[in-house]
Amino acid sequence: MDDTSRVDDQGSAPDGAAPPASAADAALRPVVRHIGAVNWTGVWTLYAKEVSRFVKVYLQSVFAPVITSLLFLAIFTLALGRSVETVVGVPFVVFLAPGLMMMAMIQNSFANTSSSMVISKVQGNIVDVLMPPMSADELTFAYAVAGATRGVMVGVVTGLAMWAFVPLRIHDPLLLIFHACGASLMMSLLGLIGGIWADKFDHIAAVTNFVILPLSFLSGTFYSIERLPGLWNTVAHFNPFFFMIDGLRYGFIGHADGPLALGVAVILAINIALWLVARWMFVSGYKLKS
Repeated sequence: MDDTSRVDDQGSAPDGAAPPASAADAALRPVVRHIGAVNWTGVWTLYAKEVSRFVKVYLQSVFAPVITSLLFLAIFTLALGRSVETVVGVPFVVFLAPGLMMMAMIQNSFANTSSSMVISKVQGNIVDVLMPPMSADELTFAYAVAGATRGVMVGVVTGLAMWAFVPLRIHDPLLLIFHACGASLMMSLLGLIGGIWADKFDHIAAVTNFVILPLSFLSGTFYSIERLPGLWNTVAHFNPFFFMIDGLRYGFIGHADGPLALGVAVILAINIALWLVARWMFVSGYKLKS
């Protein structure tokens, strides 16, 4: 090999030749990371960020809803405890507790994703979420599961707090877990869609006050829909919140006002539909990239 194609003994390259790569240069050279079919690192990072966001203010995000639910329990028990001693064969307070638990999960799952998305849009840091190599399904999954985590956490803490005052017993743990997780995921997805659609906090407040609260209050939270007259009983079955509350209540007391299989099908169908809508919003960049 001639002198023009090799490095001399002093370690320097002849004129026109590229210098040899040192160990330091190799260490500084960027390494290409292969993500694979799913960006698990990105999904976990976004999920952990969303969970950390509400855990840091746990007094407001977790314990405040528990206090509200306990106040509802105390007020309704004191006001109606003697006049309505039993409902569907169980003590009124036992009938009421699961409904209050589900109402807390519904409101907090929705609030977590909707507030997070609106804050990111208002502050302009939504671009930090959209730029990483994450698909629409991965973004939807991370946001939705984080919101559902808050809902389930609030439900568990509320249930434990009520257990100190109410003799709660679990009748069907599988249905209880399904309805708690399914309802929290549904409201988390709805909050995600609402947060993307909303341009300011007033829009989310309007959805909460005129949609979420009325549907949760009129879905059998405080009463059995069997007491409603024929037409209104039928109308109540078109409220998806009814199936969430009815299924969770069955998990505790073993009684349901509606068909359990229909309730499971409704929750699954709505979750799939909401997932597709949220996914489309990320794919199209609706109110995110403009």
